[in-house]
Parts: sequence; structure tokens; C-alpha cells
Amino acid sequence: MEMPGLGSVSKHPDIGSWLRSGKLPVSVLGGKLCRIIVEGYADDPRKEDFHAGIQNFLSIGPSVLTDAQDSLFAYFKDLQGALWQPDDSQYLVIDSPADVWKHVQLGSEPIVSRRPHGDQGIYISLECGCDWEEEHGLQIVFKNGLLVNKVGPYDGHVTNSDAYGEDELEEVIYVQL
Repeated sequence: MEMPGLGSVSKHPDIGSWLRSGKLPVSVLGGKLCRIIVEGYADDPRKEDFHAGIQNFLSIGPSVLTDAQDSLFAYFKDLQGALWQPDDSQYLVIDSPADVWKHVQLGSEPIVSRRPHGDQGIYISLECGCDWEEEHGLQIVFKNGLLVNKVGPYDGHVTNSDAYGEDELEEVIYVQL
């Protein structure tokens, strides 16, 4: 099957209702080769929204991540203070928001899905690793494929409003502990 922006896609080997692209370079991730996973496309009546979100995501550059690094640094600082003391052998020091990226392992399978409620927009969720939270890792979510709207531990939600059930968190990128 062909999908605009992705070319040939096939059924995901583990989740048959999802689609998976071949490996594509993703500029926002520094040109990393990724397989784009698409959830809920087959039955969606507005497929063009998926096409636009995917096109947006594949066209944005690394500056979109840079714009979110203060929120990402806040996530690190919250866990640094909660999990370790300065004399612990695991104590991780990151001096500035720009340095936080040295401790992130960007994922390679962005998941494109429609938010089931709220704005019902297209969101692209990326599961990543990070040196300060090995168990829950890091989730970076891109609203309509254009900007980062959520960072924090991976919880599967595409907005903090959804994660916490609070409408006032709709535009909040990171909810501090």
C-alpha cells in the first residue's frame, strides 16, 4: 500500500492493524533512519490529516527539539533531585538545557495517531531512552508533526491534559513534579 509522504507501507509485524514504513531519514532527529508507525489510519475518515501530520514531521528540523530543551531539562532536574544525592555513584550532572541531549537516545519508530478526544489532532509520539530515567525513559510528542507539545516519562498519552485528566494542562509541555 502507498501512503503520501511515506511511500510503500506494510502491516506492522506485531500489531496487524498498524502500518509501518520503510526506513526514512527524519530531519528533526538529525537524519536518523526511522520506520514511521501509523495507528488507526485504515478506518479513519480524514486520512488527509495523517498525510499532513506526517509531511510536517518529516519537514521540521532539529530546532524544534531545541525549542523544547528547557522542558526536557526540567524533567531531568526533577528526577535528579528525587532519585539521587550528590554523593551517590549514579548521580548524573547535566549543567545546562543544551547539554541534556547528550544523555538522550532518540527512538527510531515514531508512532503517528489521532488523538481520540479533545482536538482530535494528529500526534507523533517518540519513545526514547535517557540516562536519568532508565525505567520509564522519555516520551517526546509532536502536535500535528510541527512542534513538541509534551515531554516526560513514557506514559503513552499524547498531551499532559490527557495524562492528568486536566484541561488546563493542554498547552503544558512538561508537568513538574
